[in-house]
Amino acid sequence: QVYLAESGGGLVQAGDSLRLSCTASGRAGTAYGMGWFRQAPGREREFVASMGYNGRTTYYADSVKGRFTMSRDGAKNTVALQMNNLKPEDTAVYYCGYTYYDGSTLTEKYRYWGQGTQVTVSS
Repeated sequence: QVYLAESGGGLVQAGDSLRLSCTASGRAGTAYGMGWFRQAPGREREFVASMGYNGRTTYYADSVKGRFTMSRDGAKNTVALQMNNLKPEDTAVYYCGYTYYDGSTLTEKYRYWGQGTQVTVSS
């Protein structure tokens, strides 16, 4: 079992920034990828960003490219998502995911999920 813990969500105004963090614990090991997904009310969970276990690959959704940056700390099994120039449409619950794939963009490829952290962007 792998446990994921997110933090950093909150209520901000459009144009502001937030930094989300996620740490994997338990039997996380080292050869895994992690990603960020978000889910707004009435919508399916959608891909935001992902990174392979060695940071060899990084992917971003078109909607966040240029505004969000994902980073990984292998020693602490921690990833972060720096979100700049936030928009109201970024409002969602953000989830951290764990995958055996090398930074998959597909929800179904993630085996473990965190509890989610709420990000609300007001206009």
